[in-house]
Amino acid sequence: MTNYTKLDKEVKNLEQVIWNMASNVWDFAELSYEEFKSSALESAVLEQHGFTIEKRNIADLATSWVASWGQGKPVVGYLVEFDALPDLGNDTVPYKQPAKSGNTNGHGCGHNLIGSSSIGAAIALKNHMEKENIPGTIKVYGCPAEEALNGKNYMAATGLFNELDVCLHNHPAMVNTAINFHSAASIDLVFEWHGVTAHAGAAPWEGRSALHAAEVFIVAANMMREQLEPTSRLHYQILNGGSAVNVVPDYAKVLVRYRGKSADNVREHKDWLEDIAKGAAMATQTRSEMTNLGGIYDCLPNDVLATSITQHLNRYFPIDWTEEEQQFAKSIQKEMGKPELGLATDVMEPQKGLEVGGSSDVGDISWNVPTMGVIFASWPKGIPPHQWGCTACNGMSIGQKSGLQAAHVLAAQGLELMTDKELLRKTKEEFVAKKQGREYVSLNDTETNPRGILNDEQLSNYECCLHTAMEQFSDCGHHHG
Repeated sequence: MTNYTKLDKEVKNLEQVIWNMASNVWDFAELSYEEFKSSALESAVLEQHGFTIEKRNIADLATSWVASWGQGKPVVGYLVEFDALPDLGNDTVPYKQPAKSGNTNGHGCGHNLIGSSSIGAAIALKNHMEKENIPGTIKVYGCPAEEALNGKNYMAATGLFNELDVCLHNHPAMVNTAINFHSAASIDLVFEWHGVTAHAGAAPWEGRSALHAAEVFIVAANMMREQLEPTSRLHYQILNGGSAVNVVPDYAKVLVRYRGKSADNVREHKDWLEDIAKGAAMATQTRSEMTNLGGIYDCLPNDVLATSITQHLNRYFPIDWTEEEQQFAKSIQKEMGKPELGLATDVMEPQKGLEVGGSSDVGDISWNVPTMGVIFASWPKGIPPHQWGCTACNGMSIGQKSGLQAAHVLAAQGLELMTDKELLRKTKEEFVAKKQGREYVSLNDTETNPRGILNDEQLSNYECCLHTAMEQFSDCGHHHG
């Protein structure tokens, strides 16, 4: 049995480094593809602690990077996320109140904790391996735009993660458990219709309405729901439906997200939706076009690794919440009309065979290499993510405590994988068995994400942030106000 006492001390020694990262990124609260300060800061911290940034700008995702330390096998990877959500900026108070900074973005999904916990775990494991002369390689991946569900999938399509033996990740939530769910695969499609403009009152017969095409498409897509399996989901957003009520619109645009049980299911329904768009164009004598913004795979569970990481969860959780922290959580629950149950104080057994309707771009990685994560209580029970109450908790002592414990779990699991060949062998065997001979083929149509390419001003901004991070945040001792 591995003795984790020395490793625990390494994580504890990094407590302030971990929290300074988390609190800075919480303040920055940058949206998908524009995580300039957050990405720069976290890569600078890794460099300061002995990691080498091997590459940046993977698949033209400017804020992406890979940091590496060590040599030889095994190779264990850690995932970092850092994007926030719009309109979720909130102060660290148990009620809805704008952030003092005035930033309207907020970490309502706790990505400020994800990066700091993974990086803290990686640095602690590296320090321990150095002192104990343990062979192996640690890689840390800065992954943009998880909230857009289109970051890791483009990185995975380059073959980037094939260098790993196993990959670890984490996510704040309402409970403490292994992330051993089978999630939905999904794809984002933009449909556009081009028609002919005309005066809607004087000569509407001269026009061909792109909006009518979009309406036909939406009606037909909704009729499609009757033939969808229970695990499927269909969402849409009308992005453009015309500019004036008295003009026949010659342009319309709709964003569609389809989720299904597998990549093959997504491909099948992608083709169906494209046929519907073409049919709507034919019905309205307009022209349609489709842009695939990117698709992601379902997450592949691994029961062996889930059992192992749950043992580590039980070593470090539950957290000893203070009465003040529990009351903070109950105040949020009261404000949101939820049962006042406070914060979770137990560890759930690993879920096996559980299907969930949500999606994550971690799925693409899980089809390339055995992948496992932990979710840990960082906001109150009964409060799903993407809400102001989560933002509040992720920026104060509740997030600080839970993020540190997650770092302990991730470091310990990394050490076990580095030193237990039998665990690694069984993990890989299950990975092969779960794939059932199915190979990973990206759901993307292009090598780079159409939404991720930055303009010259944005690129210059990011370069400036990288320089500033190395100058100001290299020891992570500065807290951004």
